[in-house]
Amino acid sequence: MRSGSTGRDLRTCPVLLAIFLLIFNVRVVKPTSDHDPYRILGVSRSASQAEIKRAYKSLAREWHPDKNKDPKAEDMFIKISKSYEILSNEERRSNFDHYGQMDDNQPFGQSQHQGFRSFHNNFYFDESFFHFPRSRDFADSKYMLRHAQFNSDVLPDSYKKPYLIKVTSEWCFACIHIEPAWKETVQELEPLGVGIGIVDLSYERRLANQLGAHRAPSIIGLVNGRVTFYHQAVVREHLRQFVEDLLPQKLVARINDNNYMAFLDSWHAENKPSLLLFDQIPVVPLLYKLTAFAYRDFVRFGYVDQGETHNIKLLRQFNINTYAPTMLLFKEDTEKPVDIIQARGMKKPIMDEFVSNNKFLQVPRLVSQQLFDELCPVKQFHRRRKYCVLLITGEDEAFLPGNKAFLDFATVNKKEVLRFAYVYQRQQQPLCQALLHNQVAVSAQVVILERRSQTGRVQYRSVSSGWNGSEEDKFHLYEQLELLQKDPTYLSSDATLPELNNEMAPIFFIRWMNAAYDYIIQMYDDLLYSNWREMMPILSLIFSALFILFGTVIIQAFSEPGESKPRNPKPKEQPTAQTEEDASSRASTSSRPPKKDFVEVTELTDITYTSNLVKLRPGHINVVLVLTNTSKNALLRKFAKEVFSFSGTHSLHFSFLNADKHRHWMPSLLGSACSAGQAESHSDDEESSDYSGHVLALNGYKKYFCHFRPVFTGDDANDSSSETSFSSDSKRKSRSRSRSSSHSRSRSHSREDGAMPKRGSSRATSIEVHHKLDRLGLWMERLMEGTLPRIQVPVWPALDTSNTFS
Repeated sequence: MRSGSTGRDLRTCPVLLAIFLLIFNVRVVKPTSDHDPYRILGVSRSASQAEIKRAYKSLAREWHPDKNKDPKAEDMFIKISKSYEILSNEERRSNFDHYGQMDDNQPFGQSQHQGFRSFHNNFYFDESFFHFPRSRDFADSKYMLRHAQFNSDVLPDSYKKPYLIKVTSEWCFACIHIEPAWKETVQELEPLGVGIGIVDLSYERRLANQLGAHRAPSIIGLVNGRVTFYHQAVVREHLRQFVEDLLPQKLVARINDNNYMAFLDSWHAENKPSLLLFDQIPVVPLLYKLTAFAYRDFVRFGYVDQGETHNIKLLRQFNINTYAPTMLLFKEDTEKPVDIIQARGMKKPIMDEFVSNNKFLQVPRLVSQQLFDELCPVKQFHRRRKYCVLLITGEDEAFLPGNKAFLDFATVNKKEVLRFAYVYQRQQQPLCQALLHNQVAVSAQVVILERRSQTGRVQYRSVSSGWNGSEEDKFHLYEQLELLQKDPTYLSSDATLPELNNEMAPIFFIRWMNAAYDYIIQMYDDLLYSNWREMMPILSLIFSALFILFGTVIIQAFSEPGESKPRNPKPKEQPTAQTEEDASSRASTSSRPPKKDFVEVTELTDITYTSNLVKLRPGHINVVLVLTNTSKNALLRKFAKEVFSFSGTHSLHFSFLNADKHRHWMPSLLGSACSAGQAESHSDDEESSDYSGHVLALNGYKKYFCHFRPVFTGDDANDSSSETSFSSDSKRKSRSRSRSSSHSRSRSHSREDGAMPKRGSSRATSIEVHHKLDRLGLWMERLMEGTLPRIQVPVWPALDTSNTFS
């Protein structure tokens, strides 16, 4: 009986095992269907590209976060986009069909284990352990750029505001490093009107190629459709200055008592209102520059520094309050502003509304089709109807009284539906001939018109008896406008107007010179920062032209006719030699190719001190530049330039320490080293409180550092010779120093580097500050070779000197 039950149990075991495996397979395979692009788009595996595209457009419109308020809309939209990116590419689609591969970075067969990751979700093991996802709280979808969106929205919008674009990728460790500085910059510049964008190399390779960005991270500036790469250390102040340098130079004029009348009186020649900003700061605010860039086609901008002594007359005349920024807008009347705004905190929306409401003069002159479209828009529906009262006049002095009377009439009879303008007949002959039926107007004429379509069709009516500015003409025009408002059919004539001539456009030669200048600057930037991928076609063309020139013209000029045949093989040796020289030069210059376009330099603060020094990983070294507030910008630029070729080394980290904030740290570090009897040569440094320009290579794990002290090249007349001898004999001297004791090594190192500042030269000029890091590159070479003297410290001093770290 017992054996029978045991037999039944054994027979039922395979059945239970099969049921368990079936449930387990369902549990494991089910999550993989959530990542199936065919299921997400709702198409079959045999669907064509046209069917996939139609399904994607339909689902994208339905689940777009701007239209769908469902909390899951954003995640669903991302899934739809990624699914379309896989299925729209034949190679990715084939990889998914055969191997289940979802991404280019995912190894083949990885999706087969997706269920096991989901099965272990109850534990803390997840795929994010090996993956570095973008932080959702900052790099969200509103900053991500697509190729079509960039060309349709961002590129045209760059003519109104600058864009700052970051190129990143999911497996970019340096992108995580620069994220804090990038976040601070975005939070500061976006409210001022700077456009922000992020391009992911993993999904937008086409857009990255269009921008010329082939590595991550990269930071790009976009203004007027022109792409400029950022090559400095990723610091918020440098990024702000980079955006400011992208703007044109002459956006805002500096106004004072001597030139303010000329600035205001130029409204007639420029055909623009004039805007003056009064403020206490000596530099033009970035917000004001960005506003001037956005409205440069309509308004002229000037800035008045209230702190300067030669602006007293200007402040008294307009009774300016010096305690808050003030903006005055002038039109035809230069004695009295037409609008005033005053606020302690000028914000972007307030400034935009103020300028946009005053973009035109009281009676502007039609000088371009763009101005005509803005001033007299096409009728859309009845309530937004606009009538344009146009005065056709001349430039001679005989027309000046009539023009002045038309301006007075327009000032008194301002209405929302009426726009007053004038045009010179000689400058816009096609327009005037269409309205006057090919007649030449001896006197000024007034025409009332309404635009009906973008093709130039208008309804109009000419005011009879011309216009000479008399009271009778004003009364007659007033009656015509009253009849027009009562009966819109009063405009009985129609015509098709041609496009207006752009009177303010520069001549062809000026435009050609500007385009050539931009192209030369772009080439210089590419050569300076070794953007060889973009420069190779141009360099190949130049090299081919030079080769043909030297191979055909020069050789034939210096060869005799009878010797031309025997000497044919000789020119072939020249490109061989050149090729060997080029190969050797390329090998020498590419011995240490940097992996980034800029150097990431972080500041040592109370927050980053422990992680960047005390708990630094074994084998890693933090190269720290000591600076002050006055020498910060100059030393950071020089530091980034000197260590740029070493930035590709993963074991090196670059930081800077502000001696003004932590003035006791350097004396504490050198004092602890001297107390240990390992740094007698630093006694002179302890006498001086200026440590700007010193560089320390700190090994936090082994508790030692290498010290570089600045070189004052301006004090040594034989500096060039000493530097030459140093560079030629550095390796030989380093080997001899390696056999001596640590005390003699540190002393010989200090003498050889020339790092000790001479007495009486502690107060360096700006040129000396710039040259403090001249020999840092040689010092970095010795640091990588391991031949620098190492100074041991018992403990690392804290930044606040209240305690120490062991």
